[in-house]
Amino acid sequence: MSAGEGRKTWIFPDGDLPPPGEPGLPLEGHESLIVLNTGDEEAALEIDVYFGNREPETGLQVSVPGRRVSCFRLDKPLGDRRFQIPYGQYALRLRSSVPVVAQIGRADVRQPNLAYYTTPGFSID
Repeated sequence: MSAGEGRKTWIFPDGDLPPPGEPGLPLEGHESLIVLNTGDEEAALEIDVYFGNREPETGLQVSVPGRRVSCFRLDKPLGDRRFQIPYGQYALRLRSSVPVVAQIGRADVRQPNLAYYTTPGFSID
């Protein structure tokens, strides 16, 4: 059984969920949490969502099978409780049962040139 690369805890302090944009754009505004599990064992993930103006939403459960990558759209209901992150600023803490690699991708359609970019989180342990 192979242990995967990565870390068990990831912090993403710069979430900013953009609106979807106008109909007909080539890309819908959104953010995604992308998680790579290179190990053989399934990664049980727990996601906590933090806000500047309210208490966090904690303990959202998702998983990534062994030797797979999963993309979780953050503009759609998330986790076992189907929590919807509101548009605007937020932060995430991801805790995994096994080491994983994680990043956030953002498609921002609030300006004419559109933008898609990714950024890794801050990993702990």
